[in-house]
Amino acid sequence: MEKVFVAQRVATKLFATENAVDAAMVEAAELMADLLKARKDLGVSSVVGDRASAKLVEALSALGHARTAMVEMHGELAETKLRLGIRTKMVGYEDKGNMASLDRTPVREVG
Repeated sequence: MEKVFVAQRVATKLFATENAVDAAMVEAAELMADLLKARKDLGVSSVVGDRASAKLVEALSALGHARTAMVEMHGELAETKLRLGIRTKMVGYEDKGNMASLDRTPVREVG
């Protein structure tokens, strides 16, 4: 299999994973907002659910570390791609909100 197609397959999975981590962070942040609003709506003390909120903060922190690791991995793979002599560039419109569009994005060898 040609290197450029292998690189495209890996890039597609990388983008999907990055988007999944971002989506998980958004969901967790929205959950925190809902927890705080629910406590206020129910008129309960801030002590109620405090341990659960603290665990969610830990999860958000872990997701933040995961996101940083993915960004660093992305950079490492970009360097690896160049070391392997793969000079590719995505061509055409890419909707990063819709990962299915990556499967239809043409790849061409540059350079």
